[in-house]
Amino acid sequence: MDGRGGRRARETQHPSIAHESLRPGAPGELLVNLPLSLTSNRKPTLVISGVNITNTGVLAVFTDALTSLSSECRDAYRIIALVHSKSLFDIPGIEFMEYPDIKRSWSKRLYFEYVECRTISEQIRPHLWLAMHDVTPNVTASIRAVYCHNANPYYPFRVSDALLDWKFGVFTLLYRFLYAINLNSNDFVIVQQDWLRRAFQKRYGLRNVIVAHPSVGHVGVPAQTGLSNGSEGLYRFFYPSFPRVFKNFEQILRAAQELEASGFDRFELWLTIDGTETRYARKLFHEFSSLTTIRWLGLLPREEVMLRYQRADCLIFPSKLETWGMPLTEFKSTGKPILAIDLPYAHETVGEYGQAAFFPPGGDIQLAAMMRAAVNHGRVFGPVRADQIAQPFAENWQELWKMLLG
Repeated sequence: MDGRGGRRARETQHPSIAHESLRPGAPGELLVNLPLSLTSNRKPTLVISGVNITNTGVLAVFTDALTSLSSECRDAYRIIALVHSKSLFDIPGIEFMEYPDIKRSWSKRLYFEYVECRTISEQIRPHLWLAMHDVTPNVTASIRAVYCHNANPYYPFRVSDALLDWKFGVFTLLYRFLYAINLNSNDFVIVQQDWLRRAFQKRYGLRNVIVAHPSVGHVGVPAQTGLSNGSEGLYRFFYPSFPRVFKNFEQILRAAQELEASGFDRFELWLTIDGTETRYARKLFHEFSSLTTIRWLGLLPREEVMLRYQRADCLIFPSKLETWGMPLTEFKSTGKPILAIDLPYAHETVGEYGQAAFFPPGGDIQLAAMMRAAVNHGRVFGPVRADQIAQPFAENWQELWKMLLG
């Protein structure tokens, strides 16, 4: 059987594998002391791997995928999830195998993906192996798929950005090659947006790329209040994001600076940074901390971000690189205006919406003018529609499972 598994019929006899959490030791000790035999389980097995996923939006997507898979498939399939820690999840119908050491170094990660996963797959003999974190592992399975979150390879490398965030600079270059390893051995490559599908098709010559929008039916903004709305009479822009160089905080800060310099200050700009988080954040705070319209909130728990959505007048979203941009989707549930950067990902994420406007990347003066008009309740926002996405396209997780499993 070759690396793709040849789509052969499912085996009914399986070697043993741990039912509870599995913590591998040194290389070569991965599959020792496995107490539970799979020979008694006649359901085909689905393996979903995400050992490197621990926080932020990627974890939310992973959790949503597992929740949906459990709901849709647990009666017909045995579902095994390879995770960093099972404490991150509370989902019935799934067996979790823990690998807490993989994130300690890239050497451990690569050894896991290209050596250990092969051994795991030979013992489990899965019907489907879905890798949820970009890298295509070396496995045997009837169906192989990879879910690609990371858009870094499609961001233009700049030395100035790398000096502020060296990991991002390295990953911008490294991911171009990591994506390519084993990529063509997948039956399906999954991305969140159509622009990213076109980029994968152009760079890697792929024909099997599915666009799968993340399901967001659970998103809601609480109605209760408990936080100050800020100064009365001020229009509140909100940008919730971690300070990475591609998040483009500087453009909205320069626009605010332009407005203040002209004597216009009837607004607040809420930012979820305080200047201590990263080198990039320190640079921003050093350059713009004198602005009186900026509220440096620092990193906020998700619950407070959701409350801030309810209190803000407008979401402003200048990020230059996203595979989705979840705040855009979350804020849509408020029905309030969205001011987003004019890039393909933002148009696709905003989709059909009644109050949106888009500003050009690097257009500080234009953005300042749009912010001023928003504060003055001028005609800035209007209805927008997204382009229709060609097949193969999954609008939610349920549609994706049907595409993968047939």
